[in-house]
Amino acid sequence: MGSKGFRDDVLSLLKENGCSFVKQGGKGSHEIWQSPKSSQYFTVQKKILSRHTANKILKDAGIKKKL
Repeated sequence: MGSKGFRDDVLSLLKENGCSFVKQGGKGSHEIWQSPKSSQYFTVQKKILSRHTANKILKDAGIKKKL
């Protein structure tokens, strides 16, 4: 776990599963992504310090793997 917590691992899994960055959200602390599996938009925080948060993002993206 680096200085950004679980972010690198989450982004790697999102990209492997075909998810794509859509836009920067709000004031810059979140990004909006889209998943081809769930056809849903979801947010990804700039800092993901909690395993629980990381797994919630993967669940929102329709990815069954957990960290």
